[in-house]
Amino acid sequence: MMKVQRIVIVPDPYQPFRLAQGYRVGDLLFISGQAAIDGEGQIVGSGDFDTQAKQVFENLDRVLRSGGSSLRNVIKVTIFLTDMSNFDKIVELRRKYFSAPYPADTIVEVRSLYSKDALIEIEAIAIADEAVETS
Repeated sequence: MMKVQRIVIVPDPYQPFRLAQGYRVGDLLFISGQAAIDGEGQIVGSGDFDTQAKQVFENLDRVLRSGGSSLRNVIKVTIFLTDMSNFDKIVELRRKYFSAPYPADTIVEVRSLYSKDALIEIEAIAIADEAVETS
């Protein structure tokens, strides 16, 4: 039977919403959509796509590292944008935060995210590159 481990970060701003940051199943990590929130769950960079995108990638990296992986091991992302005019910025952010061969990608424009102030959210699948201790 394949081992399933919940990925936990502290503090976990998602805990009040009754969802996991992600799960490690064998050598694969399935990461919940990461938004531009701080450790207390408050949105950062209201109205500022660049600030939000930076926070989203930092949050994604933090969860991946907690699961024994990193941004370099991401094989699939789904990026949710509230405004597709930010598409070119996403292409540049992919170059900055990922490396070749780049992950498979789906970019979707949505009417809104969990907060009216959220402009971007990213979920990911990655390959683990190290063992992690369970708590």
